[in-house]
Parts: sequence; structure tokens; C-alpha cells
Amino acid sequence: MNAFWKNRRCFVTGATGLLGGWLTRALLEHGAEVTVLVRDRVPASNLHRLGLTDQVTAVHGALEEYDLLERALNEYEIDTVFHLGAQTIVQTANRNPLGTFRANIAGTWNLLEAARRNAKLVRRVLVASSDKAYGTADVLPYDEATPLRGQHPYDVSKSCADLIAQAYVTTYGLPVCVTRCGNLFGGGDLNFNRIVSGTIRSLLAGERPVIRSDGQYLRDYIYVEDAATGYLTIAEQMDRGDVAGQAFNLSYEQPQTVLALTERLTQLLGRTDLTPDIRNEASGEIRAQHLSAAKAKRLLGWQPQVALDEGLTRTVTWYRDWLRAH
Repeated sequence: MNAFWKNRRCFVTGATGLLGGWLTRALLEHGAEVTVLVRDRVPASNLHRLGLTDQVTAVHGALEEYDLLERALNEYEIDTVFHLGAQTIVQTANRNPLGTFRANIAGTWNLLEAARRNAKLVRRVLVASSDKAYGTADVLPYDEATPLRGQHPYDVSKSCADLIAQAYVTTYGLPVCVTRCGNLFGGGDLNFNRIVSGTIRSLLAGERPVIRSDGQYLRDYIYVEDAATGYLTIAEQMDRGDVAGQAFNLSYEQPQTVLALTERLTQLLGRTDLTPDIRNEASGEIRAQHLSAAKAKRLLGWQPQVALDEGLTRTVTWYRDWLRAH
């Protein structure tokens, strides 16, 4: 248990999501008092499967509801906010950009304005941006000084939310840090159109994994428990002048093509006979991106603790257990 979090009142948006579930669990294990924003009940999420719903206060509603957010921060006297809630699927954003913009952009300004209005209570806010916020860059890896140039709907939503967070720092002095993670993976990811979760489910079912692109899209990855530790580490150090108001990349710094990662999983599961079904249908997505996490390592002392293959192995184990129960 980390004494920093003992009895600290925290508010987590997106708690039924992949990162939100693991972060909520970590906060509870450290003794925090956690309030979560829940839009939909997701029985298969880690928040429910791990019995965490009985250990948190749940506020039911959406990020688009400003009055609800202000009430929650005020009534539950929130000290630390983790804003993870968002529409996170690129294909969904391409099909429904307006819903994505409302959740990701308006939802972020609502949350930040509610925090500003409760500035006597809220001492730190962490906003989840994304590596997608950088858009397409001529020079890789992205570092935190790379301009935010999203072009497609999801990427633009994250660029905008990121810039809004920075505006609240610069204009109002709100204690905000921004995180930009590589592609998250781990147990509890129920979005099976993501490459890790979808590939594992296919392989365990004895089916060929589907790759929507040509397989050569380059991505950075990070195991979800390492990302959760990164969030806690940033929050714990936000009283430092060189940390507050900063953005931090979190990643393995081991870029993989989609095809290479898929083949890695076929080897881990011993199903190299199931060759990927490469459909080359993807559009509206960045072709190559990966991150430098040097700033987080230098300023925060953060390092991923779970190697890529170990993280994939843990993820496979989670899905084996989950699929047996379903």
C-alpha cells in the first residue's frame, strides 16, 4: 500500500474501460476512496468482474452532462481526478464523428471546467490524451514537443482535448497533467476489433486472426498495468514544479508492425498454423507512429515493469479464463 493514496478521494471517468478498471483496482488497493463515473453497465468489465463496484461510489451519467460532473466533484469532495472516459475506437469515430467529438472534446472541457469551479477541492487532474493526438509526423518517435496535428476524427478529438487541458493550465493555473500512451493492451479489453484482444480471441477459437490493414501499420504498445502505474506515479509527483502542467508519453518504446505483433501472438499460443487474414481494408488511420518515453523516465523515474511478451502472456491467460466462463 502506498500511503500517498490512503483515504485520498479520487474520481475516475471511464472506469468500465480497460485502463479505468485496472487503475480503480490499484487505487483501492492503495487505500483510496474512489468515486467513478459510469455511463453504461458493462458486466464483463473488470470493474464488475473483480467486484470493484461494491467498493466504489458510482455516479451514473455521461461526460456530456456538465451539472452532473460539477455535483460529483463537489459533493464527494474530490481531491484527484483521473479523466480516462472517452470514445476510444478509431473505426467508431470514423462512423460517428459527432458522438466522438461530444464525448472526447465536450466531455473534457466539462470535466476541466467542473474542476476549475471546485478548485478549492481538486488538487490534481490527469487527462488521458493519446499518441493519436500527434497525428502524422515526419520525425519519429514522437516526443512531448511534437506538435498535435490530428487529422482523422478520433485523432482530432484527442488533439483538441489535449490542447484544452493545456489551456486550463496556462490560463487558469489548474493543476493538470496529460498522458499520451501507446496502444494499451491487457486483460479486460472487451473491444475485440483491437489487434491484441481480437487476435487472442480468434486464436483461442481456432480461427485465423483478421488484420484489417495491410499488416504494415506501425504502432507502440504498453501493458495496461504499467500504464496504470504511470498514472499513479505522475499524480504522486504533481506537486513538483517541473511535473505539474506537463505532458508525458508512456510506452514500451518497442514499435511493432501489426503483422509482427500478430505473429508474436500466434507463436505464444502455439498456433502458427493459423496464418493472418490480411484484408487491407483500413482507412482513416495513421500509418506509422511510436513514442519516446524518455521524459517520463527522466523526470518521474517511471519504467515499464512488465516486458512485452510477459504482458502478452498475462493477457492470453486472462482471455482463456474469461472465455471458459462465457
